[in-house]
Amino acid sequence: MKRSIFFLFALTLFSGVFAQNETEMKDNSNKLAVLWTSGDPEVAEKMAFMYTLNAKKQGWFDEVVLIIWGPSAKLAAENTMIQEYIKKMQDAGVKTEACLYCAKMYGVDKKLADLGVDVKGMGIPLSDYLKQGWKTLSL
Repeated sequence: MKRSIFFLFALTLFSGVFAQNETEMKDNSNKLAVLWTSGDPEVAEKMAFMYTLNAKKQGWFDEVVLIIWGPSAKLAAENTMIQEYIKKMQDAGVKTEACLYCAKMYGVDKKLADLGVDVKGMGIPLSDYLKQGWKTLSL
């Protein structure tokens, strides 16, 4: 009997402690990260940008981020049509980010920053998007 009472007391005492340490997982399923890696302007205009812009404008997702990675960094820095589309997405509320290392490889990090793109190391942010349950689309 003493053992049962002690067990119930301990369970009650420690359950509150453990509950305070548990963190609730946020539902980030209504957030979209588009990883744009293609250097092909047709892929950018007719798929990556069209979907990304409409995902935000039409309210398909609450938060939308376009990640510029690899050859897409060079294309974004050199193609005025692409730059205009990026500006249109930014105006609609799409967050734009670019891999600093990739941008530096192509010598376009300053140009992308001048376009309002957040140029930074993207390994950790992309990993965080994935771990936090964001929907991802790679193009």
